[in-house]
Amino acid sequence: MEWSAGAVARMLGISPTTLRTWDRRYGLGPSTRHEGKHRRYSEDDVARLKSMVELTNSGVAPASAAASLVPSGDLDFEGAADQLDAARMRRVAVGLIARHGVVHTWDAVLMPFLVEMGERVSSQACGVEVEHVASGSISDAMRVSGVAVGAPSALLACAPDEQHSLPLDVLAAALAEQGCVSRNLGARVPAAALVSAVTRVGPRIVFVWAHDRVYADQVPLTEINSVPVLVGGPGWDGVALPEGVQRVDTLLTAVETILNRI
Repeated sequence: MEWSAGAVARMLGISPTTLRTWDRRYGLGPSTRHEGKHRRYSEDDVARLKSMVELTNSGVAPASAAASLVPSGDLDFEGAADQLDAARMRRVAVGLIARHGVVHTWDAVLMPFLVEMGERVSSQACGVEVEHVASGSISDAMRVSGVAVGAPSALLACAPDEQHSLPLDVLAAALAEQGCVSRNLGARVPAAALVSAVTRVGPRIVFVWAHDRVYADQVPLTEINSVPVLVGGPGWDGVALPEGVQRVDTLLTAVETILNRI
């Protein structure tokens, strides 16, 4: 037997909005589709959602609840990526993070996958679609897995014109996992905007990411180092750093350094 989204929402006593959110964020959506019709929820889908409702009603965070519903044998990120299955990739990433933490999941699974995909795109001129969908799914997983509440202690930003903001999402999630609140300004933060944000937010430490020297050279380091500044990414290779600015080369080092400074 199969059910529509509306029927499942009524059956479980949750709103259709919640059902859509769980589908989008955690991949807990309908698994079947009939030609020319909307996707339908199977009995297994409904059983999984019932468990989700029970867990969240008992106080379990939605991301953790969703992760616990993913069997260990289903935590195959590469397999999900090969199918361009964004929902499954999010679900797998959330599940891995819940089991092993952000740093281990990034270092052992997600970063190696992205590095391999990047090399494939560069050498074979194929796979860019997989790389893009995977990056978006990882960002989504990091945002739902890493949530900390309170005034931000760390300010995270990309260098001007730097579009690769995934490392900031990963760092923010890793910090949140340790109870550290950060403010993530994301990609392409102009120099003046970064200086203004430091003044307005008043962080105890700033982290700036750049994957290319051209972008790193645009960062106003001397104007923002009234507080400790960390920089990360290959764009900082060979860049002379002013006093008070430190480079970190790994996610773990970045997390440990930030936690030691706040």
